[in-house]
Amino acid sequence: MVEKVSTPPVLPDAFRVKSRSILIALSFPTIAMILNGSMFGVALPTIRDQFGMSADMAAWLTIAFSLPFMMLMPLFGRLGDELGRANLLMTGLAIFCLGSLLSYQADSLPLLFVGRLIQGAGSSGVTPLSLAIIAQRFSEGERGKAMAAWNSTAPATSIFAPSIGGFMVDHLGWRSIFLPALVVGILAMFIIRWKVPPLRDRPNWAILRTFDWGGTVLLAGLITFVVLYVSSRPVTGVEPFMDWRLLSGGILFGFSFVRIERRHPRPLVNLDILKIHDFRIASLSAAMRMSMMAGIGFLIPLYLKDNYGLSASRIGLLATAHSISLFVTIRKGGALADQYPNRWLVSVGMTLQLLAMAYFAFLPQGASLTLITAGIVVHGLSAGLSLGALHRTAMGSTDEAHSGSAAGVYSMTRFAGSMLAVAIAGIILQNGLDRGLTVLNAYQVVYAFLALTGVVGVLLALRLQE
Repeated sequence: MVEKVSTPPVLPDAFRVKSRSILIALSFPTIAMILNGSMFGVALPTIRDQFGMSADMAAWLTIAFSLPFMMLMPLFGRLGDELGRANLLMTGLAIFCLGSLLSYQADSLPLLFVGRLIQGAGSSGVTPLSLAIIAQRFSEGERGKAMAAWNSTAPATSIFAPSIGGFMVDHLGWRSIFLPALVVGILAMFIIRWKVPPLRDRPNWAILRTFDWGGTVLLAGLITFVVLYVSSRPVTGVEPFMDWRLLSGGILFGFSFVRIERRHPRPLVNLDILKIHDFRIASLSAAMRMSMMAGIGFLIPLYLKDNYGLSASRIGLLATAHSISLFVTIRKGGALADQYPNRWLVSVGMTLQLLAMAYFAFLPQGASLTLITAGIVVHGLSAGLSLGALHRTAMGSTDEAHSGSAAGVYSMTRFAGSMLAVAIAGIILQNGLDRGLTVLNAYQVVYAFLALTGVVGVLLALRLQE
């Protein structure tokens, strides 16, 4: 059984002195990832129109990144415990850079999908490994602020990334948006090597012989079958949630995965972690939070393009409003997480998030861009309030020896919410258009669904015990 420890490990003074430089170094992989995500979101309407894709097919361009990004998180987290988190982080960045280069050179939709898949695979280590490094090198009383400072890199980057991305799409073409992330990714590898010294003397390469590769394959298969089952029409031609072959495959992989994990001496996912109440609830709450974040990242650019005909540059400017508001509260939320009960911070933040989703569901035809911006700002402020509390609760529930594995499971669960929300949003949007709904009404139905996920998130957050 994985138990919570009340006292953090004593770290050498050298690591305390270098704590600030470590946070700065860890921000660079995040910058590369956010540049990629923010710019791609702004470019998605243009890519969709160029290739003539339906809404659910356009969602798969996002899923192509999110699927490997999410399902490989436990792998990076678990291997990081044995091979060294900084070394593995650099390996992931190299893979991400390769995917970015392929995406930049893509002259067809299949090649773009391949590039996005490789990007996602390389990016999957950024969040769990960074969280584990922070949890490892900062005391419990400093951890919330440290995680908030690291988290603030994302909205800070997003303040300028959408606007630059929109300008590049309008003047240089959508392929150009992959270059900034490529350059920063290469730079990040050198900075991590320079500023994040390993805590272990040498990697435990013997783990590769006894590693739970079977569990890794089964988990990947489980996640893939689930996503395909949810959004099957672009892949198998069968309506969503109707392809029994995919459902059967998911059930088979799921049962096999649990069986192997319970028997393996050093499993990919220590299922005992899921028995920790606050870890489990925080992970599920974070998934609901990320599902509503998908309403901004995936839907808003398409919403603005289809209902207002905005250019990529103007869409990028409006997306900046969300990033600024998120940045305002994300660091404050982290500081509050060190002082107040986390369940109340999460509950309040997610309540405001779901109200923002409901607000978009009821905005009338012809609503001014000022009203749309107001909804975007409210969502950003509320989403930033809960993030530090969720990270602190999840990562504070397990001991340091399992921090990599725990971070991998927690991060995977978080982004599963985002990925599945994007898939379902694309399905609902396309079904609404196919049934003859107006463009606005089709989007309103999607936002109503996302508000319901927020209700689930609040109910979960109220069960946190920390």
